[in-house]
Amino acid sequence: MAALAVTVVAVGFAADVSRAAHGARSVRRSENRSFGQLVNTLVARENAFDGHLAYLLEHGSSLTRVVFTARLSQLAAALPGWAEEAVLLRRPVIAHQLNVVVAQVTEERADAAATILNAVAATLHLPWTALSGASGTLAAAQAGLQATAATWSRARYGLVREPGLVHLEALTTLVANLALPTTLATLAASPSLQLHRSAGISAVEVTPTPLPAPAGELLLIAAPTTSLAATVTNAADTYQPVALTATIANAAGVVTHVAHERATLGPLSSIGFSLGTYSLAPGSRGTLVLTLNGVPAGGRWPTVRRYRLVVAPSGTGG
Repeated sequence: MAALAVTVVAVGFAADVSRAAHGARSVRRSENRSFGQLVNTLVARENAFDGHLAYLLEHGSSLTRVVFTARLSQLAAALPGWAEEAVLLRRPVIAHQLNVVVAQVTEERADAAATILNAVAATLHLPWTALSGASGTLAAAQAGLQATAATWSRARYGLVREPGLVHLEALTTLVANLALPTTLATLAASPSLQLHRSAGISAVEVTPTPLPAPAGELLLIAAPTTSLAATVTNAADTYQPVALTATIANAAGVVTHVAHERATLGPLSSIGFSLGTYSLAPGSRGTLVLTLNGVPAGGRWPTVRRYRLVVAPSGTGG
């Protein structure tokens, strides 16, 4: 009877262990399969990014600057999502610490990709906000892409014999295998991608409003003060630092007023400069010269504007 009792207890314990193990295995199978789906979706996105960036770098010389910039920006917009998914994949813990491996690999690849995108934008002088996380050289970024792909290649088989029998996809290395210095040099030499800086003085405003006068002359009303402003327009699709100088000289050529203003123009944008308020004697004559520095001459708008200043005698209005 004692032996029978021991046997019953042992069988019952074995059954409990079996049920617990089966339950644990079921949970692990579910976790592994969910993890596998998420990881394979992320890997697919990273591989699509790799393919699109490699194609853009190899064939981008046929595009315009605007189109090339738009496509590079679309790729950059995908990188923050990688980091967010990497954080989510750190839990729950998966066999062989695969959740940690995929998170680290993803974060490192995002940083390497950001470094490459920043380098491309800098080479072509594109309007660009530097991506965070980027560091190091192009060579280091490519080596990082190669190393992370190799790390993942070794780790991705970790679940093939675990509950769920999950197969994880490999990472591609198209951008890592490009001769990037040569590729970037080819892009920089493309006529359609080269930067053509062009900015100029697109408008001049005087207050009070001048009277009708011949071209190149400002016939001013005699007033206690006269205000001067100018608009500078950037016709290029890149940021452009400029300096605007306004110089007023009297009839004898002696400079009486000078104003300096500096700014950085955004791509294809304009900015207004307030150039001061002046007291000009009624009946006086002189010259006004506006000079824009920082860009080559010959664009759509002039970089130098010259005017004859004529102030009407007091009380006559003309």
